[in-house]
Amino acid sequence: GKESGMGDVMLALARTLANLKQGRVWGYVLVPAALALLLAIGLAIWALGWFVQQMMAYPPMTLLVAWGLVWLAHILAYLGGWMAIFAIAYLTASLLAAIVIMPLMVKHLAETEYRDVAAMGQDSFVAAAVNSVGASLLFVIAWVATIPLWLIPGFSLLVPLLLMGWLNRRTFAYDALALHATVDEWTALRKGNKAHFFMLGLTMALLAHVPFVGLLVPALAALSFVHFGLEALRRSRGGAIVTIAGERA
Repeated sequence: GKESGMGDVMLALARTLANLKQGRVWGYVLVPAALALLLAIGLAIWALGWFVQQMMAYPPMTLLVAWGLVWLAHILAYLGGWMAIFAIAYLTASLLAAIVIMPLMVKHLAETEYRDVAAMGQDSFVAAAVNSVGASLLFVIAWVATIPLWLIPGFSLLVPLLLMGWLNRRTFAYDALALHATVDEWTALRKGNKAHFFMLGLTMALLAHVPFVGLLVPALAALSFVHFGLEALRRSRGGAIVTIAGERA
């Protein structure tokens, strides 16, 4: 049901927080964030002006200039420029988290908290990479296509938030389960947990907008999706023992 699904999302988040007591997990979280931060700083120094110019050529900025509201167009263009830099940095951190960090997290959790969940899937680096890159391309296309909606009050924050939530779900849900779930199990779990996967993705997207936390989120999202996915798989196979930090009764 809806309540148990939300409970499972909260459980995944609680276990993710519990993992932050481990130095190894911090290593997994900090590497993509640090590289993405360097990229963001580089873009802010060398590319912000270019981003603003590009934004000025787009609706709604062109409409605002036509209406004589040049100052507002500039504000929106700078907001858009910074959001584009953050989106690119977040995307970079997501790709690193999905392709490089996720397999290490899955291995770590499979050996500690989910030893009872048998690996019955296929460990395909290529499939995971294709899934992540495909999700990133769709994210970029949707992000650019929805810029005109920013003229509607609140949409300049809401639309990127929804897109980021979708990106988290699309990138991490599959990768989290690829090694452990069979094709049939993955299909059943994806259908049965579609809303919960998105809810988890959206929660992490909200966290991404907290200052100084943002670029840590992709790796944390990856970790939370591994917890959610492997717990859902454990239950679907009949082993419904719930713990927060992996201690088994």
